Amino acid sequence: MPIYSIRSLSKSYPGQSRAANDDISFDVQSGEIFGLLGDNGAGKSTLVKQMANLLRPTAGTITLFDRPIDADPMHVPLHVGYMPQDGRALNSLTVGDALYFTAHLRGRSRRDAQAERERLIDLWELGEIHNKPTSRLSGGQKRLLQLAVAMAGQPLVLILDEPTNELAPQRRRHVWESLRAENRERGTTIIFITHDALEAEKIIQRVGILGGGRLLALGTPQALKAQIDRQLRLEIFFPPEEPPAILSHLPSVELTPGRHLLYLEREQVDGILASLNGVDDFRLYSATLEDLYLSYAG
Repeated sequence: MPIYSIRSLSKSYPGQSRAANDDISFDVQSGEIFGLLGDNGAGKSTLVKQMANLLRPTAGTITLFDRPIDADPMHVPLHVGYMPQDGRALNSLTVGDALYFTAHLRGRSRRDAQAERERLIDLWELGEIHNKPTSRLSGGQKRLLQLAVAMAGQPLVLILDEPTNELAPQRRRHVWESLRAENRERGTTIIFITHDALEAEKIIQRVGILGGGRLLALGTPQALKAQIDRQLRLEIFFPPEEPPAILSHLPSVELTPGRHLLYLEREQVDGILASLNGVDDFRLYSATLEDLYLSYAG
């Protein structure tokens, strides 16, 4: 069952010759993890701001649970936890107060809002800063608080704009694992946007690829990758001053000095691996979500 339905959505800003969103249509199903991929300027943030009823479309419609999102100003806030890229609205509150009041405003009793605050402080390891004003947090701490605030009160839908920006690798891993658990255990529908296709692949169930304001592709990663997955990727690592002989007779892409990427037909693999000398390490893999994005977005 669709939770969100977007139909012929367009958004144009005054003074700009190209639409930020151009005739976009898709559904988000109940309980799925839906990702929006695209480079800077692709129209991702504009799209989710419209889905959060923070930006009025130039044309088209958006419904949430079969109701237009602008029919009632409380319809989206009560059902959707939105994490923007910038959370300056929280600057006058402490971490604990931001979580408590958000849960309370989403309909939780005082006791339940207090319990929700403690749950989220524990989940995101915010105990040491729970009395700290949000204006004095580091960039990574602010991102975790914004994520916790979006989840406060356990809304049915989460919309997360670049949720792992400014986070250390171990924190990013914790974010993806926790979001998977939220989806699995509570059935929460999660919509997130990112420009990092490799990170998105860890959690995504269905993907929309945006480019130039248009929806270029839509589907499961497996189905979309099957359309481009005609070759295998062989990544080799070697001392930059001693390139292996394989590079003299096979085309490759230099990723960094001493790290090259080769595209192989499947029937080539056994022979190439058997003759692979002069390398420190190698990795063989099929198409990734990053390959998919590059294929559609050019």
